[in-house]
Amino acid sequence: MRAIHIENANKRDAQVGFESQPPTRTVAMVMPDGADVANVKFVKTTADVDALVATNGDLAGVAAALVAGDPEIDVELVGRPIKATHKIWLSTNGQPAYRVNLVQVVYNPDGSERLRRDLSKAPSNINVDTPIVWSGRKFAKADAVRRFVFTRSYQLRHTSGLSYDFLYDMAKTLQDEDVLMFVGSGPKGAGPLVFTTGGEPYRGFLEGRVDGDRYCLVLHVTSIELKAI
Repeated sequence: MRAIHIENANKRDAQVGFESQPPTRTVAMVMPDGADVANVKFVKTTADVDALVATNGDLAGVAAALVAGDPEIDVELVGRPIKATHKIWLSTNGQPAYRVNLVQVVYNPDGSERLRRDLSKAPSNINVDTPIVWSGRKFAKADAVRRFVFTRSYQLRHTSGLSYDFLYDMAKTLQDEDVLMFVGSGPKGAGPLVFTTGGEPYRGFLEGRVDGDRYCLVLHVTSIELKAI
């Protein structure tokens, strides 16, 4: 379980745990005989377009060869099951690339490209000396779900009896007011949350629920705000 350093409304801060909670499946897929279904990866193709063009003269020749037969299929490899895999970057000639410069593409609301820039190498800021700040900016839940696209959610968890009281009080305050609380980095909590070095910056919103002595404090994050075009 990862750690996050967060502050409450009374300017008290604590280091607590957080983790994602994948939804529990209520329906299971099985085979006709009741056996469990297992996902298996296979090699689909090993086609090398440049090699096909060199063999058949041009793209028209490649098309004719594809209609007449299966020159793109390597019968020794296609269909072979795959176990462990690793992602690698390839150059334009299909060779492994050892130096890759990642860029971030920013789009306008209409989908057109606005700019390209080097991907941020900003360090993670969720578990540093300065805590994530309870900003005081409240959003009604009905308004927040219409204004933002929440892409991830993390459940905050206590690591001791003191941090239990700390998180329970935050969850109860938010449930009683039926709001989401905007949280962020920086002195006023207006900065983004970066979960990993070079990761995407997010806006954070806390949601609280309590049931007797049980609580659930969820950090919803988003990098997408819905705007009218």
